[in-house]
Amino acid sequence: MQDTARMLPEWVYHDCPVISLLDREAALARQAELTKPTGSLGRLETLAVGLAGLQHSERPKAERAPIIIFAGDHGIAAQGVSAYPQEVTIAMLANFASGGAAISVLARELGSPLEVVDAGTLAESPMPGVVTDKPRAGTRDFSKEEALTPAELAFAYACGERAVARASSPDLLIFGEMGIGNTTTAAAIAAALLGTSPDRLAGSGTGLDPAGRDRKARVILAALAHHGLGAGNTAAERVLCAVGGLEIAAMSGAIIAAAQRRIPVVIDGFIVSVAALAAVLLNPSCRPYLIFSHRSAEQGHRLVLDALEAQPLLDLDLRLGEGSGAALALPLIRMACALHNGMATFAEAAITGRD
Repeated sequence: MQDTARMLPEWVYHDCPVISLLDREAALARQAELTKPTGSLGRLETLAVGLAGLQHSERPKAERAPIIIFAGDHGIAAQGVSAYPQEVTIAMLANFASGGAAISVLARELGSPLEVVDAGTLAESPMPGVVTDKPRAGTRDFSKEEALTPAELAFAYACGERAVARASSPDLLIFGEMGIGNTTTAAAIAAALLGTSPDRLAGSGTGLDPAGRDRKARVILAALAHHGLGAGNTAAERVLCAVGGLEIAAMSGAIIAAAQRRIPVVIDGFIVSVAALAAVLLNPSCRPYLIFSHRSAEQGHRLVLDALEAQPLLDLDLRLGEGSGAALALPLIRMACALHNGMATFAEAAITGRD
């Protein structure tokens, strides 16, 4: 195993801006004056107040919310850990770009621009409507060798930063993923980072039956032993080189890059949450900028959310990925902002008699 500590671009470790306590307090004061009983809108109030502090504005916004999908292929798919063949990754890239995928539909309904990034698929040439930004075509089979070199991992993090830089003045960002085999990769990363048994983290993914899920967990367990991982105290850089994925690393880099630009990120399901876990371990100052959209049906997601002390907004038994859960949470975030910004205060409504 190569020494990968601090092998990522130096910007990855730079602190993110602190929350504006002044704007947060102003937002809290406004909430106290709105025409409703104090606290009656529950977590919608705390969501709006939190956004105000992050955006350094008493009036938070969630209108401009680009969606960026990162795609990558995984060498571990050769071990039969997915119900779908690897060719589906490239086919879905075309489906995203042509507007036929679930996230494409949601992006249109939300009025959100959708960018698709080939961060590491097996596609041999650039595809129409897809940004190609990858160091190699797919990862290596981590059951036999390291998935990525330090240089390839660094490239993936820079890919995420470049995607954030392309976004035009966003209020929020949503990241999604596509890659046959990536629930196996995500479970392996989480198991290594958390020191948790793969059996508790490996879910059904694209639709594995119980026997397939058990095989998936055994493949991960053997791979972690092969790389000497699993104690839960290994540097994130080392784990990502050993068992990581290019699209997962790109999302992790994008999360840190967004937070450094003071842009909140709406976190999707299991795979994006694992990318967020790696991001927070690498750069804890990005954690306040993460809004967790939903709890997915993947069994390992709850453990990752607990590790991040996250309370997701929705629980709809989703396990599609693609950023779909984050997209579904966006209208709720927009309504929280609209209520905070648009409701009248007691003084404006000339309502008296409140204690």
